[in-house]
Order: sequence, then structure tokens, then C-alpha cells
Amino acid sequence: MSENSTNSKSHYEVTYDDLPLHCPTPDMSKWNSHPRVFLPIEATGKAKCPYCGAEYTLKDFDPSHSGHH
Repeated sequence: MSENSTNSKSHYEVTYDDLPLHCPTPDMSKWNSHPRVFLPIEATGKAKCPYCGAEYTLKDFDPSHSGHH
């Protein structure tokens, strides 16, 4: 997710490798970010940050995925 380093996008695609998902993500700039909040994306494949409104989509979403590799 290195292309997200400017915090300028409003939609991000993530994979199971990025979980547990939190906003801001590790690749985002920290100096102008809100407090870290964990987002429950595993159940629906979509999540929205309550602070900044960024929307996340789980690219390889599988509702039967247990969350463990």
C-alpha cells in the first residue's frame, strides 16, 4: 500500500495480508493523521473509517475465510 503515503485518497484496497486493518495504515503519513482505529472488515469485505471517512475494500474477500492463514 505504499502509494497511500500522502493520505490523499478516499478509497483503499487491502488484502488479508494487511489485516488487522487500521486507519491510518502503516504507509500513511502520521503527522496529519487521526488516532489509530481498528476497522472490522473481515465480515463484509468493506469498512469505513469513522474519523476521516476513508473507505476500504478487501480485494480478495471471501466470506468463508477464517481470518487465519
